Amino acid sequence: MEHEELLQCLTQLQGIAGYEGSVREKIAKEAELYADSIFTDAMGNLIVHKKGKESKIGKKIMFAAHMDEIGFMVKKIEDDGRLRVCNLGWNWAATAYNGRVRFRNGVYGVVSCMGSIEEAQNDVGKLYIDIGATSKADAEKYVKVGAVCGYCGDYVELANNRVCAKTFDDRVGCFILLEALKKNTGTYPNDIYYVFTVQEEVGCRGSRTSAERIQPDIGIAVDVTPAHDYPCDLEGSNVVGGGIGIKYADPSVISDEFVVAAMEECCEKYQIPNQPEVIDKGGTDSSSMNQSGFGVRTGGIAVVTRYPHSQSSVISKDDVEAGIRLCEAFSAYEFTSF
Repeated sequence: MEHEELLQCLTQLQGIAGYEGSVREKIAKEAELYADSIFTDAMGNLIVHKKGKESKIGKKIMFAAHMDEIGFMVKKIEDDGRLRVCNLGWNWAATAYNGRVRFRNGVYGVVSCMGSIEEAQNDVGKLYIDIGATSKADAEKYVKVGAVCGYCGDYVELANNRVCAKTFDDRVGCFILLEALKKNTGTYPNDIYYVFTVQEEVGCRGSRTSAERIQPDIGIAVDVTPAHDYPCDLEGSNVVGGGIGIKYADPSVISDEFVVAAMEECCEKYQIPNQPEVIDKGGTDSSSMNQSGFGVRTGGIAVVTRYPHSQSSVISKDDVEAGIRLCEAFSAYEFTSF
């Protein structure tokens, strides 16, 4: 996969929801040579604009990939030095248990539980982080209440062109947009906004404000979606290596049928491997774009992911490449039906 080292780099950066600065800095550096304009808004969204050629049928398309990742915030320090935490985004208590985390200042810790993890019943409030401190005063030398941390999870190669790392949700979406931007020569009939959003994991907040600013004709979330092709607690048809997902619906949005049809036409024309994506848990930035302003036609491009919201998510590089190609093809699509 071309420029894979960039994907690896993006996954290893830390950008907990609300604290996306290091990720934004890296993306801006990668994007600035290819953008017609680039700026950061008050919330921290990075908005990259690439003008299309003048066209009577041209549309304003907003692609949104979120920079933030899930993590924890310290809410209390116990007398013995243990750090009690709350969620920033959705964390599985069992996934975090005995895992390593890193704070923004470089301090590491191990997540454990007050009692057995089975009794916690996925209540993150029952977790704590051990940084090796021996007392509250000792812990406060390293970490304060309000400090945030995220998972440690190296980028490693697996069999069959698959890779494993933390934060593919949604650094793989950011990577897809950057690669699509690099291939945009300004000859598309549509104006393209590549938007790298903040705080998706805590309520799709950044996409709402950026869509209000841009007022796109079409909004496309580029994100991950849970796999259903291995034993898990979900049911559906999503398959790792089955092609890029074209979103039909999730609990937060129903994709516009004309947008879906255009994506499917692009995939057929350019022989892009794809699969329909339907999930009954979760959501993406599509929901906020859909309900911004007076309403926006929306859809989604999704990379099927095993073990999402963990230190060790798994994706197929073939699906990523298909996602880049679909972003390219959709950007060049001539919309005549609306």
